[in-house]
Amino acid sequence: MVYPKDVLNRLKWTDGESLDDATIWYVHRGAPGDIMAISGRRIRNLGQGFFEVDESMIPYHRILRIEYQGEVVFDKEVESTRQDKETAAGQ
Repeated sequence: MVYPKDVLNRLKWTDGESLDDATIWYVHRGAPGDIMAISGRRIRNLGQGFFEVDESMIPYHRILRIEYQGEVVFDKEVESTRQDKETAAGQ
């Protein structure tokens, strides 16, 4: 299973990749449709259970999708479906 924290850390620490080129969609109660998208440029810190942007700490479990340079690198729904199939197959 791929976790959003691992994806964000890979983008931050891998040479040639950057959080600046990422867009992160996450559950944000009160936003239209309860979903907000932010640029990776706004991420100030990747903590143990959350990431920090300007004035907020957002738990990783709220991340729905991460795109990097226009390509989807994490999609919570796809990962959840994959995990369900692996569990059903006994893996």
